[in-house]
Amino acid sequence: MENSIELFSGFEPISLDEMNKVKLLDRMDRKFMFHATHLNDILAKAAEHYYILDIAGKRFAKYETTYFDTPDFDMYTRHHNGKLNRYKVRFRSYVDSNLNFFEIKFKSNKGRTIKSRIKLPDNKWSLEGDTGALLEKKTIYKASDLLPALQVNYNRITLVNKNMTERLTIDFGLNYVCGEKRASLPSLIIAEVKQDRSGSSEFISIMQHKRIKPASMSKYCLGIANTVNHVKLNNFKQKVRYVNQIFSQRA
Repeated sequence: MENSIELFSGFEPISLDEMNKVKLLDRMDRKFMFHATHLNDILAKAAEHYYILDIAGKRFAKYETTYFDTPDFDMYTRHHNGKLNRYKVRFRSYVDSNLNFFEIKFKSNKGRTIKSRIKLPDNKWSLEGDTGALLEKKTIYKASDLLPALQVNYNRITLVNKNMTERLTIDFGLNYVCGEKRASLPSLIIAEVKQDRSGSSEFISIMQHKRIKPASMSKYCLGIANTVNHVKLNNFKQKVRYVNQIFSQRA
């Protein structure tokens, strides 16, 4: 990221061990999408209220994620159809810290996001053994039901509020790989506020001041919608148009 030193200079750092006190594996989420030209001003306003995750002097991290789905994209379709009690299944590598996890995200019918995960020794994924057992325990799927569906790569800034009750992720440099097809969204920023329960948030106040409204579309669904020809799109067309509008905007 250009001018990253100046961009992050107003933040006090927080270590990975300190941040892990705010795990929020069972949480309420609120998501925002906006053009990258807004980012400098937003971070300048947030610096007073948030710590920034710092790993060996680096203040944004590279993420590589492989999502799994059924051959007919059942998980994507459930999300498209607005079904709650739905899942995402993925292997995620936190490249800079050399951490690898198998993760299951469950969106309950009460609107809460519950994440289960297993730490892995390397980035070689397999749905056998402990990962397969967790899959069958936490989801309606078996390992034989799933195939790799989409690779999602991006960079992430992670902020923690100074009350240690909220985690904020800001993702940029988003790109997708689905078989031979690739797509990238270089000007899109996706920010997500994660709280134990819905409450006041300085970041949400910043969004309101800038007249940026909440807009929820998962990175997985956005990637499938941009790379797979035969999936349902009707209920996502408005959100895809919103993303396209972001690319024509300037701060």
